[in-house]
Amino acid sequence: MDLTCDQFLGGRLSVWQPRDGYRAGVDPVLLAAAVPAKPGQRVLELGCGVGVASLCLGARVPDLAITGVELQPDYADLARRNAEKNGVQISVLNADLRRLPTELRQISFDHVVANPPYYLPAQRTAATDAGRDLAQAGETPLSDWFDAATRRLAKRGVLTIIQRADRLPDMLSAVDARLGSIEVLPLVPRPGRDAKLVLLRAVKGGRAAFRLLPPLVLHDGERHDGDRESYTPEIRAALRNAAPIAWAS
Repeated sequence: MDLTCDQFLGGRLSVWQPRDGYRAGVDPVLLAAAVPAKPGQRVLELGCGVGVASLCLGARVPDLAITGVELQPDYADLARRNAEKNGVQISVLNADLRRLPTELRQISFDHVVANPPYYLPAQRTAATDAGRDLAQAGETPLSDWFDAATRRLAKRGVLTIIQRADRLPDMLSAVDARLGSIEVLPLVPRPGRDAKLVLLRAVKGGRAAFRLLPPLVLHDGERHDGDRESYTPEIRAALRNAAPIAWAS
């Protein structure tokens, strides 16, 4: 596998990724920034890929017990390699989230995070790289992602997921009575634009009313106006300095 070594969090992390396979961008970094984890807690990432979200979370919050689950063995190996390279303690298991190992099914987590495939297989052209294709449009339905996550959450544990905005109905349909206190944070590319992504947060056993939060704008200005970085200050702080994303209270 041909690899590149890419920088995240302003160079704080160096991550090996397949040159032609699935490549992590800003989405897993934003996912990690949205997780309200505290030192000493347990975190499970479903579909961890090469480990970018878990690495970013571990870089921001010390003393976390992080476990990653990844279906593709090559990506799981890279996640282990990246964790060692960056000095972040992550236990990575090569497993199908629908058939988790017995030892993992005996553990409850304070947080479960996930960046499931964005596309349905029938709604996009297949990628030429098999690993990228599976990461972009896996065969596992969102309902299975939510069920696996909910089962592994401790009481009052928090699920955080990033997904395409047009999949929000599917996500809400996948939430059952075990989860509540649902909050949705739309991510809009620029002021006045439609949301392309959403962050969803839910609490196991939560009882608060559903909340659709004001959108978080990713870029300044109405349009791209040159070869320069245009992230808003809050997004730049999350991407470059491992700052958390502040959800509206």
